[in-house]
Amino acid sequence: EIFEDVKAFKSSGTPADCVKLAKHYVMKDRSPDLIVSGINHGSNTSISVLYSGTMSAAIEGAMEGYPSIGFSLCDFSSKADFSHVEVWVEKIARQVLENGMPKGVALNVNFPPKQNEEIKGIKVCRQAEAKWQEEFSERFDPNGRKYLWLAGNFVNFDKGEDNDEWAIANNYVSIVPCQYDLTAHHAISQIHKDWDWEKLKK
Repeated sequence: EIFEDVKAFKSSGTPADCVKLAKHYVMKDRSPDLIVSGINHGSNTSISVLYSGTMSAAIEGAMEGYPSIGFSLCDFSSKADFSHVEVWVEKIARQVLENGMPKGVALNVNFPPKQNEEIKGIKVCRQAEAKWQEEFSERFDPNGRKYLWLAGNFVNFDKGEDNDEWAIANNYVSIVPCQYDLTAHHAISQIHKDWDWEKLKK
């Protein structure tokens, strides 16, 4: 009952579960035109896409053969302003509906935080080579029980200007086409060539 005159559902499961429930229960007699996940509160650029529930829903949609988009705002502030992305969400969704999507592909769309200047445009780009360098601090709760608090810093090793981290840093919307086949195809021949397969048979 969140939206007036709109039939809506909520789930206690994961974002990917929501897509499964929609396909097999809510919309079992028809197919969706588009699956949209987000807008996530925080960045899903670079390696963060692998940890993202928002993108898991979009990937689930792509696995089912539906045009799917995951939207994220690169602002973790509790007072993050989402107002500047509305027009871009609509523009990108319309492009997907009008042009379709390659099979098995979902879009990972990230928006820069709201600034004084308007967003410059859109960059269709690759995922940046970056990672989180985690740190754990040991703490104690009010009952004296020890727990670990995960923190750390995001480190960008990528010096290119064709990746999502560069796009966001330069006030562009980044769009990275993602696929669910994570096979490292370039490594298959190397492993065949370099490993001692006779030793593995013993």
